[in-house]
Amino acid sequence: MNDTTDTAHPVPRVVVIFGGRSEIGVELATRLAAGATVVLAARGADRLADEVAAVRAAGAAAVHTCEFDADDVAEHARLIDTIETAHGPIDTAVLAFGVLGDQARAETDTAHAVAVVHTDYVAQVSLLTELARRMRAAGRGRLVVFSSIAGARVRRANYVYGSAKAGLDGFACGLSDALHGTGVHLLIVRPGFVIGQMTQGMDPAPFSSTPAQVAEAAAAALAAGKSAVWVPWVIRPMIFVTRFVPGPIWRRMPR
Repeated sequence: MNDTTDTAHPVPRVVVIFGGRSEIGVELATRLAAGATVVLAARGADRLADEVAAVRAAGAAAVHTCEFDADDVAEHARLIDTIETAHGPIDTAVLAFGVLGDQARAETDTAHAVAVVHTDYVAQVSLLTELARRMRAAGRGRLVVFSSIAGARVRRANYVYGSAKAGLDGFACGLSDALHGTGVHLLIVRPGFVIGQMTQGMDPAPFSSTPAQVAEAAAAALAAGKSAVWVPWVIRPMIFVTRFVPGPIWRRMPR
C-alpha cells in the first residue's frame, strides 16, 4: 500500500487558537482552516457560535471549542493533553490572547499592573514553553506569537502593556533561536495600532491596520517560513528611527 501521508502536515491538521474570541485569532483561523481541524480555546467557549460559523465557512474539516483561561498557567499542560487526546498532535498553535489594561489604574493599583503583565507575558511564556517542548519532541509544529509595536521602545503612555510586550518579544526571539533545526517554526507578528474591539474608543495611530490585515500578513509570513513580520511593513523603519528620539520628547509621546 502506498503511504500518501504528508509527514510535515498530516491530515487532518490540527490548528489551535488560544484566545478563540480574538478578532485577529479568528481571522487567522479562517486563513488556516482549509481541510484542518480547528480548535478555538477561550473563556466562555459555549458562546463562540459566530466564531465557529466563520471558521467552518472558511473550509475547516471540523471546528471545536474548549474552555481556556490563559491566566491559569497550572492548567496549560492539562489543556493541551485534552486537546491532543481528542484531536491529535497540534500542528499550528496561535497565541492570540492578551489584555491592554488600564495604564492610569496600573500606575496606582499594583494588582492590576501585575495582572496585565501576567496575561501578556507570564501566561504566554508558560504556554509557549509547554507547546514548544511537545513540538520539539515530535520534531514538527508551528507557533504564532503576537508581539506589538508597543514593545519596540516602551512609551510612558502605556509602559505596563508595552513592557510586557517587550518581554514577550525577547522571549519569543530567544525561543525561535532555540528551536532552529528542530523542525519547529516560530513566527513573531509585530503589528502597529490595530483598529478593533481591544482599541475601541481610542484614536487610531498613523499606519493603523485591521484584524483582517494583520491576519493576512501573518498567514503569508507563516506560509513563507518567515521568523517575524511587521504589520504594516512601513513601521519597521519607523521603529529604527524612534531609537534616536531624545528621552524628553519620547516621554511625551502618546500611546
